[in-house]
Amino acid sequence: MNHAKSKFLLGFALASLMLVTSVVPWATASAAETKIRFATYVNQIDQRYQGFKQFAKLVHEKTDGRVEIEIFDSGTLHTFSKAIDSVIGGVSDISPMAGGAVDKRLPCTRLTHFTPTAVDWERHVALDQEYNALVSDEMAKAGLVIILNSNFIYDQEWWFREPRRTLDNLNGMLIRDIGPTMSHIIKTWGGEPVFISPKEVFQGADRGVVDGINMGVATFSSWKLWSVMPHMINANLFYGTVMYSMNKKKFDKLSSADQKALLEAGKEAAIWNKKPYEDWINMKVGEAIMKGGGSAYALPQKERLRLIKSAAEGWESQWDEACGPELANKIRALFKKYEG
Repeated sequence: MNHAKSKFLLGFALASLMLVTSVVPWATASAAETKIRFATYVNQIDQRYQGFKQFAKLVHEKTDGRVEIEIFDSGTLHTFSKAIDSVIGGVSDISPMAGGAVDKRLPCTRLTHFTPTAVDWERHVALDQEYNALVSDEMAKAGLVIILNSNFIYDQEWWFREPRRTLDNLNGMLIRDIGPTMSHIIKTWGGEPVFISPKEVFQGADRGVVDGINMGVATFSSWKLWSVMPHMINANLFYGTVMYSMNKKKFDKLSSADQKALLEAGKEAAIWNKKPYEDWINMKVGEAIMKGGGSAYALPQKERLRLIKSAAEGWESQWDEACGPELANKIRALFKKYEG
């Protein structure tokens, strides 16, 4: 082999190595003692995906490479509604628990993690941590540990094909549903709930399976739904958190130091992603309005509070049976503490 060709091959090999390193500069798979499969319905253009990458980076740093997080985006490991079974059965190690993914094995969490109430978004990380503590025993009994919260208080909107100014006169419209809370509210406001997972919403909306969608801007934009339902109502009616929860048996096998690292990384990633998440959502709404012919209407505060009261009717009264009166009252007090 001549000298020039040797230099070229060496340069190519070094460039290739630098490219791999720039993509995953902190990943040392061979050194990892534990690999954790992190499943999400979020796709890679969503700002939340960047938050999950930051979580993985923090876990790597805090465990000195002993624990590696492998992110599987866009629902590639399992559907949204199969999260609990997938984590308990070992298909994934950490998956999102929210809406239709929270089944009757978690009765209290199912009714309270997404609930109509006026919450101060600026304090959501602290609220999430306190909420986690209250439902942790129920999670543990089901074989789960909450690792990371992906909060959507800031990002909860409704979309329709035509502009609207209110929500409680749905008059038989078919509205995309994500779980028991929304089922209750859609029916209360005269609509018909239709459960559709995030990955299937575009097809459902495009084919007329639903007349309206309740979903956050982040997911809505990532799945390019502005083209089928361009008119948004920003309502801000709920406390809502997606709890990325881990198989408790696998969590318990980690050292106490690595357990602590995962929980700290989850909280720090939520704080890290708060501002970029807000900015990304605002940018996507602006783009849709300016370029796509969409519209956005923010409910006045008086109307927002009226709708929250209407949505909560008959909902919180179910908490006593699902959670037990003592825990139900603690959750009510928590939401009151973070009211905004």
